[in-house]
Amino acid sequence: MAYTQRPSSRSEHAFGTLYGVGVGPGDPELITMKGVRLIQQVSVLAFPAGVNGKPGIAEQIAEQWCLPHQERLALEFPYVQDPDVLVNAWNNAADIVGQRLHRQEDVVFLCEGDISFYSTFSHLAETLQQRYPGVEIAPIPGVCSPMAASAMVQRPLTTQSQRLLILPALYRVADLETALDASEVVVLMKLKSVYHDVWKVLRSRNLLHRSYVVEWATWPQQKIYDDLGDRPTLDLSYFSVLVIRQS
Repeated sequence: MAYTQRPSSRSEHAFGTLYGVGVGPGDPELITMKGVRLIQQVSVLAFPAGVNGKPGIAEQIAEQWCLPHQERLALEFPYVQDPDVLVNAWNNAADIVGQRLHRQEDVVFLCEGDISFYSTFSHLAETLQQRYPGVEIAPIPGVCSPMAASAMVQRPLTTQSQRLLILPALYRVADLETALDASEVVVLMKLKSVYHDVWKVLRSRNLLHRSYVVEWATWPQQKIYDDLGDRPTLDLSYFSVLVIRQS
C-alpha cells in the first residue's frame, strides 16, 4: 500500500492525520524523539487492546510518555487467522478512528516494534484509506524485535554480505530448512509451539551453538537462552525471537 499525502492547508472536508508510531520492543527509551513528540502532541491515542481487560503491550511501552487529558482508544484485533474475523475487526477499528479523523483530530496509533514490520497498523491504515479517501497516513519507524534481540546479546544481526531471512511464523519445518539453505542468518518469530521441532532441525545441522533465543527483549523480565545444545524444550512466551547465525 502507498500512504497518501494531504494538501498543505485543511479545507472544511479535510481529515486529521493518522500517525503510526512504532514504540519499539519494550524499553520506553527506545521510542524515537519524533515518536514521543507526536504522542504528546495529539489529543487522541489509539492502540491494540490488551487481553482480559489489561493494558495492551504498545500502551504499556508508551505509558510514561502519554498525557492524562488524552482520549484513549483500545481497538480490538483478535489473535486469529480467520480472514473474515480479521476484516471485520479492521473495519470496526477504522470506523472508530475515522470518526476522530473526520472531526479533523489527529490520532496517534501506538504500535509495538516498528510500524511496517508485520504490524496491525498496516491493515488499519489500508482500511482507513479505502473508507476515507484522502486521509493522510504518516508512519513513524521504530525498533523491531530482531534488532533488539541482537543488541541484547551484544552481537551483530548481520555483517558484510550476509543474507537475512525472517520467518514471521513457522507452519512447516520444511520452510525452516529452505530458509537455512537460502541465507546465512535466519530469524524465527512466534516459535512457542514449534520450538522443539526447530531444535531438532538445528541439531541435525550442527547449529545449536550458533543460535540463541531472546524472550521479552528489553523488558525487565527479559530472558536470554544462548547456545541451545542442552535446551531441547523451552516454555517460551509469544514474545520470543530465535536468531540463527550460520557463519
